[in-house]
Amino acid sequence: MKRVDFRPFLPEVDRVLPGGVFLTTKNDKEINTMTMGWGTIGYIWNKAVFMVPVRKSRHTHSIMENSDTFTVSVPLKGQLKEELRFCGTESGEDYNKIEHLGLSTKFIPEVDVPVISGCELHFACNIIYQQSMQLDNLKKDIKTESYPEEDPHTFYYGEIITAYREQE
Repeated sequence: MKRVDFRPFLPEVDRVLPGGVFLTTKNDKEINTMTMGWGTIGYIWNKAVFMVPVRKSRHTHSIMENSDTFTVSVPLKGQLKEELRFCGTESGEDYNKIEHLGLSTKFIPEVDVPVISGCELHFACNIIYQQSMQLDNLKKDIKTESYPEEDPHTFYYGEIITAYREQE
């Protein structure tokens, strides 16, 4: 893998994000990955930030609450579709998804959370802020459509500390 400037890849990330990327995090005893189809990359507090939403009901949420870092692995060529489907529909409470799927991981020096191998682009982020959604502040049609069971997200703002590109 090679460290890269992520900015030239933003149009590609924007294109594939709705179809799913891997959000991976780790606490003292557990590594978990999930499929994420929502998120934003932007600039706030003079920092490049990847904002990742995680529903409070998800197993990943409890891990994120006890972590300072996360990675996002982006399959730019549409690969790993079955793995993304599984990681988006099954819980880490029921499966060690990485082992169950035979996913390979790699650690990078900047964070203690691995990336998912086989994806072309990886972001490593330090959590600098988190915010729980207040559903009462959300526009009614979005609340009705996206939160019929009132299961809100927590937004984690991760400063992008580095990005890596897998060698082709």
